[in-house]
Amino acid sequence: METITSSTEISQLFSSGKRIKTPYVTFIVGERASETQRGADEQHDQCGRVAFIAGKKLGNAVWRNSAKRRMRALCGEMGGPWPGKDVIFLARGSVCRASYQDVSRSCEQVRRRLESCREDRAHEEGR
Repeated sequence: METITSSTEISQLFSSGKRIKTPYVTFIVGERASETQRGADEQHDQCGRVAFIAGKKLGNAVWRNSAKRRMRALCGEMGGPWPGKDVIFLARGSVCRASYQDVSRSCEQVRRRLESCREDRAHEEGR
């Protein structure tokens, strides 16, 4: 699973990405930057990337690590990363207090939206 590590790319995604909110996680989704936008020296394919963010305001290091583990498991369960998409999983305060099943259920609609993007992309490539 490739992660977004550049703070500038994360900042750009925060400012231009589409936000999808659930009670436990906010998803910020954007199109994967093309090679010309990133620079010719970077050699990346068009696989999707993800980032997992749990802010310091929400809890201590133990809580943040737990939230990130939960979001990584959720990403795998949802079928991520998604081709051509950069997705940020942004933890909300209740992500660790709720049961994993509740968190997973609340993200089902987001999963369907991201899967439809994957199917649309595969359909376009088949033309």
